[in-house]
Amino acid sequence: MTRVLAANSETPAQATTASPTVVVPALPTAVQATLSPDEIVILVLRPSLLYIPLSSLGTLGASAIIAATLAWASMYEWSAWSEAGGISVGVIVACARLSWAWLDWYTHLFVLTDRRVIARRGILRTALYEAPLVQIQNTVVVQSLRERIFGLGTIGFATAGRSTFDAFWEMVRRPFVVHGQVLDAIRRYGKK
Repeated sequence: MTRVLAANSETPAQATTASPTVVVPALPTAVQATLSPDEIVILVLRPSLLYIPLSSLGTLGASAIIAATLAWASMYEWSAWSEAGGISVGVIVACARLSWAWLDWYTHLFVLTDRRVIARRGILRTALYEAPLVQIQNTVVVQSLRERIFGLGTIGFATAGRSTFDAFWEMVRRPFVVHGQVLDAIRRYGKK
């Protein structure tokens, strides 16, 4: 049985006094299999739902341009397209991209335990990153312009011996609060 130490908005210290431990039903089997029976889950996150449209902006813009171009071309006799056909192509491309982005969002999972950080992602090919808290040397919060506008951010993790960041928790809500929870866990549990 996996235990939860903190709810979404509580710090680990608040959670231990505020509520008893509960079972985490949201963890996929692949992630649960990596956890020890006595490992405490502090935080479970997915990217914000805004990840779906924000990660699709390029394709959505391109599909609007395609739809407008095909609809415009329907005015000429040489064009095989009707206005409705051109718009339909744009809508189908946009819907396909948003569906793929939803699947991508759904497969993202970020977990912080009393022993490690975990990042899971992937639709066709899944990747599971995990690093013990004792090996995390650097963390960073990065906010692109679109993330800042919506109050989102990306948290990066670098382990000992690496010159780059190994994993990222992408487009999380309240990134500085989440980053604070990660740093607190590293301070509390990252010492041997």
